[in-house]
Amino acid sequence: MKWALLLAGLALAAGPAEVWRFDSLERIGGHAPKVEGQPRVVNGVVVFDGVRDALFFDTHPLAGAKTWTWEVVFRPDPGGAAEQRFFHLQQDGAATRMLFEIRVKGSEWWLDSYAHSGDHGQALIDPKNRHPLGEWYAVEAVYDGREFRNYVNGELEGRAEIALQPQGAGHTSVGVRINRVDYFKGAVHSARFTPRALTPGEFVKAPAGPR
Repeated sequence: MKWALLLAGLALAAGPAEVWRFDSLERIGGHAPKVEGQPRVVNGVVVFDGVRDALFFDTHPLAGAKTWTWEVVFRPDPGGAAEQRFFHLQQDGAATRMLFEIRVKGSEWWLDSYAHSGDHGQALIDPKNRHPLGEWYAVEAVYDGREFRNYVNGELEGRAEIALQPQGAGHTSVGVRINRVDYFKGAVHSARFTPRALTPGEFVKAPAGPR
């Protein structure tokens, strides 16, 4: 039931939104990924080993968006590296990009969100905002045209004013950086890309507890 409610929430974004559901290795969000390593579909989610598993897509789902909300429902698992990038959107031929990473210490993790446009970028990271590994989370990055913010389960963790230009067409990697370092150990359930700034009340909610 909890996963059915989550899927229903993914479909409720007001206005256009692109939803990627990670329940297959053949097509995700209508796109055929290039699969590296041996990621597995387990109980309807894609699981990454933190060593060599990754998915690559020939698309940038937020290209052209002046404002945006990027949400990912994921589970970071114990046993991975101290720095892991689990989602990366990259404009072709430029440093322009946006990404989600985690930092890990012991049995806890904290979020690193980054957006880069032209010759400047902004990281949002606070090691004081720690969360236990092995549970499901919804993380959110929002840009409203003036301020870049990140959240974990709808709770604000960082904010900064920055002028970001719309990103151009490009590529996406899941489970690793686009240049194949900093592999992610855990699972990804879904992602939603909305070309406007959502409020926390509109965010997808992750199911509670481990799975």
